[in-house]
Amino acid sequence: MNWLDTIFQGILLGGLYALFAAGLSLVFGIMRLVNLAHGDLIVCAAFLILQLVSALQINPFIAALIAAPVMFGIGWVLQYHLLNRTLGKDILPPLLVTFGLSIVIQNGLLESFSADSRRISAGTLESASLGIGVLSAGVMPLLTFASAILVVVALNQLIYRTALGRAFRATSDDVATAGLMGIRPNRIFATATGLAMVVVTIAALYLGTRATFDPTAGPARLIYAFEAVIIGGLGSLWGTLAGGVILGVAQTLGAAINPEWQILAGHVAFLLVLLVRPRGLFPRAVD
Repeated sequence: MNWLDTIFQGILLGGLYALFAAGLSLVFGIMRLVNLAHGDLIVCAAFLILQLVSALQINPFIAALIAAPVMFGIGWVLQYHLLNRTLGKDILPPLLVTFGLSIVIQNGLLESFSADSRRISAGTLESASLGIGVLSAGVMPLLTFASAILVVVALNQLIYRTALGRAFRATSDDVATAGLMGIRPNRIFATATGLAMVVVTIAALYLGTRATFDPTAGPARLIYAFEAVIIGGLGSLWGTLAGGVILGVAQTLGAAINPEWQILAGHVAFLLVLLVRPRGLFPRAVD
């Protein structure tokens, strides 16, 4: 057994989990909102990309470019008109509302697309591979990991190098004071959720081209996203990438020992990290 190749494949798988988690981490870091519908929104975006590919006969990457602004708009409207009303010191209202939203999305997708599993065709990219020294990797997993790094870099640049990012950080630190400075928190929160939905679209692209999905696949994606976020440390985007990699490596190592242990190994790694570092590996500094 080539353990080096197994670990390498796990690192690449971690890129997919990091994409699942990046939007969740962004929203939590800015507004402390735990979105239980996050996984279902990924699946919803995957179905949107699938419909665009089928209807327009276009490449899935082009379909994702079309779907991204649509998902941004959905996220903006959802946050501005619904989720903003639930924000406050009590974390229960957002949990209840997003749980209900999850159920609505799942049932809506079931009504629209049935319970059949679907997959987005990526053509020759699905089977293409590259040799990297003694290792071999599929082109799609490499693209996924590269996209995860680009997403984390882009979000960090946005948050720490732009006026919008300063507004994000100011609103996250103190909503009332930010409002006195002319910032409109409701719009800032809506923009943050819209950006998270763009990341969700990227995650949906790779989910749909690398595996099958169905209307009920969202909760499983949500669990991977939560675990990656918590392993890395709440609010840390680079930590989220690290968390995804740890989760992916644990799963591939578990599968190499026994295929039935793949999912279990990821959960065990999650629990072990929490035992050693309850706040995650790279928690964001708090007052």
